Amino acid sequence: MVRTRTAVAGALQTFRICISRHSGPSGLYHPRIGQPPRLMSSSAMAASANMITSNRLKQVFLKGERPAMGFWQMIPGANVSRILARSGADWVMVDCEHGNIDDAAMHDAVPAIAALGVSPIVRLPDIRPWMVKRALDSGAHGILVPLIRTVEEVKSVVAAAKFPPMGTRGFGSPIAVQNFHPEPTLTEYLQQANESLLTMVQIETKEALDSVEEIAPLVDVVFIGPFDLGNNIGHPIINGKMDVELDEAIARIYQATVAAGKKCGIFCTGGEQAKKYADMGFHMINVATDFTALQGAMVSTLAIAQGKAQGDKVASY
Repeated sequence: MVRTRTAVAGALQTFRICISRHSGPSGLYHPRIGQPPRLMSSSAMAASANMITSNRLKQVFLKGERPAMGFWQMIPGANVSRILARSGADWVMVDCEHGNIDDAAMHDAVPAIAALGVSPIVRLPDIRPWMVKRALDSGAHGILVPLIRTVEEVKSVVAAAKFPPMGTRGFGSPIAVQNFHPEPTLTEYLQQANESLLTMVQIETKEALDSVEEIAPLVDVVFIGPFDLGNNIGHPIINGKMDVELDEAIARIYQATVAAGKKCGIFCTGGEQAKKYADMGFHMINVATDFTALQGAMVSTLAIAQGKAQGDKVASY
């Protein structure tokens, strides 16, 4: 028993010495995974990794020279993620709402995209704080929340996406840091995430449209979902045709977003439509989804092989 107590006391003393050598002013230190603890001065930390420079989408926004173009990933698989990221896109949307992508597939897609210098953005399945946390803890450079209806919902999303004192996000994921280059320490991630990560909401309900002037100032990006927006205001997109009322709703959202000094994005179904909205001044534009692009390419290629005439492509999700 005496030997046991002596051994425990010795171990505790060794632990105290290690903590005193490697702790900061708070007495706590979060080392990089797989690396020994190291002490950083405030000046060294200021000169070290800046997460904003790793967020390609945010960099395009900050430069303001062109719209940020991207693709929608609906099919799971890191190889699919890499194909989309190698296309020259600025961002890839990992779609956990309508895509066939669960939590595990999201954790595969996000690092595959980030490793190629492209911003992985995650569209959540629903407006739930724990979903915000899971997406950002995977290392996503931003989140997109669908089917927003009220200002209070937007405030809840923003709070879940920010560390205190700006919000309520919990800290502790060692996974997120690997998707920024140069890789920040956990301390750097904690200090820089609020400014570096993008919070986006989709305006695709009548309630959100009616409150867009109040919603826009609260987030980084207001993203338009034309299909659901058309459905919700009584003017659905049928066979690719958009009614004047839907065009007017889109224009209102764009104007409210620009007036708030924020960025406006929109979902497009192909390159021609994407070019149209780019020329109109939209800042973030989806060009295509992996599912529909693959389907269209296969149908078109087979038609050519069979000597058949190719019909006009109808705008679809």
